[in-house]
Amino acid sequence: MKDHLIENMNAFLPLREVVFSTLRHAILTGELKPGERLMEIPLAQRLGVSRTPLREAIQKLAQEGLVTLIPHKGAEVAGMTEKDMLDVLEVRQSLDALCAELACQRITAQELSELEAAHHGFAQAVEAADLEQIVKKDVAFHDIIIKATGNKRLFQLINDLSEQNFRYRFEYLKDATLHKALVKEHWILYQSILQKDADTASKAAKTHIDNQRQAIIRKIQEQT
Repeated sequence: MKDHLIENMNAFLPLREVVFSTLRHAILTGELKPGERLMEIPLAQRLGVSRTPLREAIQKLAQEGLVTLIPHKGAEVAGMTEKDMLDVLEVRQSLDALCAELACQRITAQELSELEAAHHGFAQAVEAADLEQIVKKDVAFHDIIIKATGNKRLFQLINDLSEQNFRYRFEYLKDATLHKALVKEHWILYQSILQKDADTASKAAKTHIDNQRQAIIRKIQEQT
C-alpha cells in the first residue's frame, strides 16, 4: 500500500469508499497481514486522509469480516480461520446448487450468451495470468447465473455471503495451479445450464464449492 495512494484513485467516489477500497485491496493481497494493527494516526498520514473517512472505512471492513474491532484497543486485520470459511461455504454450496437448478429453468437467451462470454473472458484472464481480471471474471460468471434465477432475495443472500467469503475466494484464485481446473468447472456448469440439465448443473455447482473448500483448507493449514 503506497503512501498517498488515495491521490491516484477515482476522485469522483466518496473518500470513505476510496479508503475502504484501498485497505480492502491491501488486506486481500496480503500487504496488510492478519493480526496487524490498524493504527489510525499513522495510517491516515500514510494514505493522506483525515481520520473520519478512515474510521468509516474500517467500520465497513469490519462488517465484511476483514477487520476485527477490539474494545479499548482499536482495529486489526482479521485472521482467516477454517471454521469461518466452512460455515460460509456450507451455506453457499446449497444456494449455488439451487441457483444452477433455477437457471436451467429460467435463463434467457441473452443471459446464456452473456454466460458463454463470461466463461471465455475468465479463460482469457487465466491464460494471461492476470489475477485481478481472474477474480473479476470469476465473479461476473457466477453473478450471471444468480441473476438468471430472477429471485432478488436469493441474489441478496448470496451477495452477503460473497462479501464474507471474498477473502478466502481471493486466496483460492491466487493459486495458479488450480486455474485450468476452474476453467473446466465453469465450462461444465455453462454447458449443463445451456442444455437445461438441472441435475448436472446442481452437481457441478456443488463440486465447484467442494474444490474451493479443499483448496482453501490447504492454504490455511500451510499458514498455521
